[in-house]
Amino acid sequence: MQELRLPTAEEAPAGRSAPAYEVPDKHTVLGTPLLGPYPEGHDIADFALGCFWGAERRFWQLPGGIWTTLSGFQGGFTPHPVDDEIRTGLTGHAETVRVVFDPAKISYERLLRLFWESHDPTQGFRQGYDVGTHVRSILFTHSPAQQRAAEQSREMYQQALTAAGYGRITTTILPAELHPFYPAGAQHQQYLAGNPSGYCGLGGTGVELSTPFGTNRGASRPTGVAATSEVTDE
Repeated sequence: MQELRLPTAEEAPAGRSAPAYEVPDKHTVLGTPLLGPYPEGHDIADFALGCFWGAERRFWQLPGGIWTTLSGFQGGFTPHPVDDEIRTGLTGHAETVRVVFDPAKISYERLLRLFWESHDPTQGFRQGYDVGTHVRSILFTHSPAQQRAAEQSREMYQQALTAAGYGRITTTILPAELHPFYPAGAQHQQYLAGNPSGYCGLGGTGVELSTPFGTNRGASRPTGVAATSEVTDE
């Protein structure tokens, strides 16, 4: 069983200088390019919240504003890692979903709400039955504005979780520019679109991030509407 600690750079496999996987050209559900080019005016956001199969589906199911999503690995040391290396825990990567979105139609704050409500961010190196450093909770930010929003949302969600009897959030917030995103292979991209009954280990706490963020269209949900009302894993 993988030791539950983050590796050091010295422990990490050397990796490789080029991508190890072929990545499909198009998103199988949205029909948009996975690797770009992305439309002008669109933003990128990266979320690690456990197994990326179910996490990616939750983001592509959001109504309006999502251009594309793809599964990958981020936050580790090994360049262009492969599955076998990641499963050892020695690369340091987390399973991550990259979301490309139109901020005029859906806000980053709305994506943050989905992130927090879709998993238990207090579990450390675990999400439900999934155990390991690769399923830890991380927000990778692409701008100072994303950094501020991520930090504010973490503080607000901690207050909600504490009131509900949960412990401390273990989610880290890291600058994406220092942590390259490596797309996963074709077998992982939009996995649950081709395997709708496939495994998904995601499970939220049932605690809502109730204070609205932002003013962009699609950013907020009315108070009292359950977190699962818009997006399901069924």
